[in-house]
Amino acid sequence: MTEMTPIPSDRRRASDAALRRAEILLEVSQRCAAIGDLDGVLKELVHLTSRALDCDRGTLFLNDETTGELYSRVAQGELTREIRILNSSGIAGHVFQTGEGMRTDDPYADPRFNSSVDQRTGYRTQSILCVPVCTMRGDTIGVMQCLNKVGGGFTEDDLSLLGEMTSQAAIVLQSLRYVEQIDQIRVKEMNFLGLVSDINAEFDLSRLLERVVAETTKLLAAERATIFLHDAANETLFSRVSAGGAINEIRFPAHMGIAGAVYTSATSLNIPYAYADLRFNPGFDRQTGFFTRSILCVPIVNKSGRVIGVTQVLNKKGGIFTDEDEQRLKAFTAQIAIALENSKLFDDVQRVKKYNDSMLQSMSNGVITMDAAGKIVTCNAAGERIWGVSALEGRALADLLDADGGWLIERIEQVRTRRESDIFPDAALVLGGVPKSINLTILPLVAAEGDKELGTMLMFEDISSEKRMKSTMSRYMDPVIAAKMLEGDALDLLGGNNAEATIMFTDVRGFTTITEEYGAQGTVSFLNEYFTMMVDCITREGGMLDKFIGDAIMACFGLPMPHGDDPDRAARAAISMIRELWEWNAARKLKGLKTVDMGVGLNTDMVVSGNIGSPKRMDYTVIGDGVNLASRLESACKAYSARILASESTITKLRGTYRVRDIDLVVVKGKTQPVRVFEILDYHDAQTFPNLMDVVSHFGEAIAAYRAADWDKAITRFEKCLALNPGDGLSRTYIDRCGILRAEPPVGEWDGVWRMKDK
Repeated sequence: MTEMTPIPSDRRRASDAALRRAEILLEVSQRCAAIGDLDGVLKELVHLTSRALDCDRGTLFLNDETTGELYSRVAQGELTREIRILNSSGIAGHVFQTGEGMRTDDPYADPRFNSSVDQRTGYRTQSILCVPVCTMRGDTIGVMQCLNKVGGGFTEDDLSLLGEMTSQAAIVLQSLRYVEQIDQIRVKEMNFLGLVSDINAEFDLSRLLERVVAETTKLLAAERATIFLHDAANETLFSRVSAGGAINEIRFPAHMGIAGAVYTSATSLNIPYAYADLRFNPGFDRQTGFFTRSILCVPIVNKSGRVIGVTQVLNKKGGIFTDEDEQRLKAFTAQIAIALENSKLFDDVQRVKKYNDSMLQSMSNGVITMDAAGKIVTCNAAGERIWGVSALEGRALADLLDADGGWLIERIEQVRTRRESDIFPDAALVLGGVPKSINLTILPLVAAEGDKELGTMLMFEDISSEKRMKSTMSRYMDPVIAAKMLEGDALDLLGGNNAEATIMFTDVRGFTTITEEYGAQGTVSFLNEYFTMMVDCITREGGMLDKFIGDAIMACFGLPMPHGDDPDRAARAAISMIRELWEWNAARKLKGLKTVDMGVGLNTDMVVSGNIGSPKRMDYTVIGDGVNLASRLESACKAYSARILASESTITKLRGTYRVRDIDLVVVKGKTQPVRVFEILDYHDAQTFPNLMDVVSHFGEAIAAYRAADWDKAITRFEKCLALNPGDGLSRTYIDRCGILRAEPPVGEWDGVWRMKDK
């Protein structure tokens, strides 16, 4: 009997270890092959390696080639969260980059170890085993990392085993990752096709832009997206954004910024660092508090190859925009370009329609459109108001005319035949039983293309006596005053009336410089803007604009109908004029434009008013000495360094309290009797006139001494005024005047009256 030779214990242990390793590798292959999704394989492989190596934790990282990151997936309840690190960071990054496994029993001594994770989680890493996950071709697709071997440190056998386990699972991992990527692409493409289909069915531009922006942001995992469309009418790029319940529009020149560069060049821009690009405007970030990191902007090209706008996305989440992102965005914009162009065209048509409808409804003249059969298609609000008839649409015009209205039907037919408009001034017409005197225009309606007849349009202006008079009066006074006049017997006032009124004259200082530098067109534009502002101040207080005299304005308060406080109205209007002029000057100065000053003269007196002129041309105006004095006071503003001068007759009739000072007794040019003149100062504030009331008090004492011929005392008081307000030009004028009078005293008894030699 042959005796068996016993197997040495070392060989037996080696055989057992090899068998165990083979079982582990076989289990890895079987378990991973039985799982059909990537998340399941990742979870199972981590479980198997942690058990086989008897370690505390295990993590499998796969490489994302598009972002250059290693990622792992961790289950949290019913959700799966991704952990991502740069594929060059830490020990895992080192292993991935070198393709060589490593182990360490003292990770804190290794400079490649990132201890911040331990600090953040409270976990203490004592040992690390990390190997690359490689395919059969030798491509590294990730790393497998184990932490904290139970009972001691990791061995070289552990390193070898972990490498073999990951190699065994690499084929399955790579295959499932391809399957997952294909599934993701398929889902994205299906969603993409469904999205494009939905978008192409939308015609409202605002809703379309909002939908496209939302889907673009989601598609590219960006923080923000914007669609800018080109407006050829004014060469701008515009977008619409939702703000609360309203839709706001953003517009800028089509060549500006990143979007403008893409539009003009028709080429895409992928900018990883926005602030490093000189074309980027950081002003928007400062306004909104948003920080732009990366930008991807592509042109939107229609089917004819013309650029109609740009799509811009900002801040790729987790990195920068890739070439794949750029291609996807180009494909997306190519698919929606037709929808965007159609929606913009629809929006333009709707905007033109709304504009035309609004224009028709806002017109004071009536407008009726009819089809070729003579039925009314539209009638604006003015047309219904003039005739006092509503719901005219759909009714035949012939049914609304009286027996004498046949001439209109004949004329309409002639206009349709000749396709030429016809005008009938001061025509009598009865429509719906309402007689009117109208100026009538009949126009043919013809399609812009094809020369197809659409019908006719009637435009009519009501020129009945009330309308004619109201239109005439509204050119001279506030329309509300004109309406009140027409309600009673005030029409008799136009024939001539002697009444008390406050007359206002204004004039521009420095106007000669404006005319010399701005030329004819610039001067007219300046005057139109200035007069609009000044006339608004007058009409707000119920004043009547009498006329423009070059750059001067003549107005009156109290005519043709008195208010009871017309001097106050005139004073308030003058104060508003100066204040608004200063605001206007400030705005002009910021634009580098010329600024001007002005003077205002006010006088209250009995004047003659009425329609004055020839039978062919008449103007409602006022005449009399009171008018002349107001004009002289306006001229005197220059001599007294003042802006608003008022006669004593105006000041004594004021009901309100104003800051005024008595400045002189004056005999104006062409008069013999002196007039007491006051300066109104209420347009000033503490900056424009410091210590105003103290100056007024000292000025009153100075004027009293001046009229008493006490020149030295007067000079002393005027100097106090200048000390309180160095810019008080009137006090400086009086110091000079007192100096002259002291050197050459007036002959005879001094009456304190100053005689003006100029108008």
